[in-house]
Amino acid sequence: MGADDRLEYYRHRYATLRPGWEHATARYQRWIAARLTSDSRVLDLGCGRGGVVERLGVTGHWCGCDPDWCSLKEHRRAQLARVQAGSERLPFADGVFDIVIASWVLEHLLCPPHTFSEVVRVLRPGGRFFFLTPNLRHPIPRLSRRLARLRALQPQLVAAVYRRAEADTFPVYYRANTFETLEQLAAHAGLHLVQMEWVDDPSYFAWTEGVFRLAVCLETLLPFTWRVHLVGEYIKRSNDF
Repeated sequence: MGADDRLEYYRHRYATLRPGWEHATARYQRWIAARLTSDSRVLDLGCGRGGVVERLGVTGHWCGCDPDWCSLKEHRRAQLARVQAGSERLPFADGVFDIVIASWVLEHLLCPPHTFSEVVRVLRPGGRFFFLTPNLRHPIPRLSRRLARLRALQPQLVAAVYRRAEADTFPVYYRANTFETLEQLAAHAGLHLVQMEWVDDPSYFAWTEGVFRLAVCLETLLPFTWRVHLVGEYIKRSNDF
């Protein structure tokens, strides 16, 4: 069984144990889709080689942005408009996007206040910012942050937990990965919280049946706000807010 098949197998297993449970990626995509219209101008921040734009099947008014040229060149949606740039200085005019999305990006930010300020700048008033990121309260991201200091080990952990190739593994800092920190960054930048959810998912640690069972037990013992993934939606404040 391949890594992706194993992930889906254990997700299905967990869903049978937790009726109504929805994994973080599905929830994130559902929130974005609910805000999309045929005219929505969307910036996929840190777009990598694909992701949400592939799953939602849209490219019309979307633009992908990533500092990694190889990822942009190998993007699986060749028709997507792409720009090489970091999130701290976006090459776009003010207020040009209705939606900015960031999938597995916040954990890599070296200077989160700069990124949040840029997100707000390129959003129109009332525009939305969606993100999906690990929750630093959970033991696994905490371990990842410690191992990040040992650069030789961090890619192996990311590959094992998130099923990413080494080419798609980048340094992590976890400077925008708790609810409290996100609220501070958002308030300073001019974003207002719409919704935030902490999502459990033991399938990420399910290398074997025994490990899966231990991960399920861990999820039941952890506080609600320690669940492994954060999914959030913010809105850019306008004069009417």
